[in-house]
Amino acid sequence: MPQVSAALATMKNNQLATILPSPIREVDAKFSTIPGILKLTLGEPDFAVPEHIKEAAKKAIDNDDSHYAQAWGHLSLRAEISNYLKRRFNLDYDVQSEVLVTVGASEAIYATLNGLFNPGEKIIIPTPTFPMYEAIAQAMGVEVIGINTAPDFILTPAMLEATLVERPDAKGVLFNYPSNPTGVTYTAAQVKEIAEVLRKHELLVISDEIYAELVYDGEHQSIAEILPEQTILISGLSKSHAMTGYRLGYVAGPAALMRHVGKMHQFLVTTAPGPMMAAAEEALKNGQQDAIEMRDIYKERRDLLIKGLKGLGFDAPTPGGAFYMFVKIPDFLNQNDVEFIYDVADTVQLGIVPGSMFGAGGEGYVRLSYAASLENLQEAVDRLGKYIELKK
Repeated sequence: MPQVSAALATMKNNQLATILPSPIREVDAKFSTIPGILKLTLGEPDFAVPEHIKEAAKKAIDNDDSHYAQAWGHLSLRAEISNYLKRRFNLDYDVQSEVLVTVGASEAIYATLNGLFNPGEKIIIPTPTFPMYEAIAQAMGVEVIGINTAPDFILTPAMLEATLVERPDAKGVLFNYPSNPTGVTYTAAQVKEIAEVLRKHELLVISDEIYAELVYDGEHQSIAEILPEQTILISGLSKSHAMTGYRLGYVAGPAALMRHVGKMHQFLVTTAPGPMMAAAEEALKNGQQDAIEMRDIYKERRDLLIKGLKGLGFDAPTPGGAFYMFVKIPDFLNQNDVEFIYDVADTVQLGIVPGSMFGAGGEGYVRLSYAASLENLQEAVDRLGKYIELKK
């Protein structure tokens, strides 16, 4: 085993060294060592990729789609992304200059922030939120201005206005809905109110709408439809079609901005893999019913989990989208959410995530993913019930 010299062992990116690895995956890895653990930790759909999508990837392999694609992705896929966004959300993007295929939405976020922000600049991010956003910003030397949205977990125009008065030097805002971790989404009226505030400022809006197909009551309203000239839209196929391992995401926005995002993407990964792009094209073209069927099953799971948690004394508001439930730890239990989740894991072998990992406003909460079978969700409720009995 190579032993690096003492001098070389100190080499590191100093900015990156201040950032911890993904806290959610750290917790998940620790839980994986516990025998009999039932994990509701990761945002990982438990469905198989639909057969017709798998067949599209196999066909591409058989047809030797094994060479470099265009840096921005297969033109046919970009056209299908553009068609899908127009059909589903009334968004209008030029295929050649305004749609970019990425290696998952994670790369899309990284390429967008790195392509459009500079060290020392500032971005507003409402919390609680997905930890990766702040980690990427920190690694770049971009300052995050948080807006604590607890206890309702809804960004209001008043919150946004107050922050912009206090921090007029902010360059952008990162908006995620339906939300990971809270499951909160926004009505068309709420999105329009937020857009009206943003319209008055020279602010870039980065809108991560990866869970747009998982809205349970009503229709998803993209802020890009209202503010197309200010918005970079990020999405992908991981959540809507259970294609997390296929790593297919996309970015869409004004050509003048996308030019820089595309350049960063090209330096990062060159291009997305061809067979996965073929699968994504099939999903967007012929897979709308797949997304609907998965959404309806998630809704059934959500309802079971809400009923069970409320019966145990948890404050469990109904999430409007995604597949997460963000619940307050009952007052009669340990309010330190990190200690609480490890005690639950040790006592009844149930793995859940502490709310504080998602930033300000998450303290005293836990996140449960209901991307799991009805049987496993009922078992999770039963184990929590057992835990409460033991702690009384």
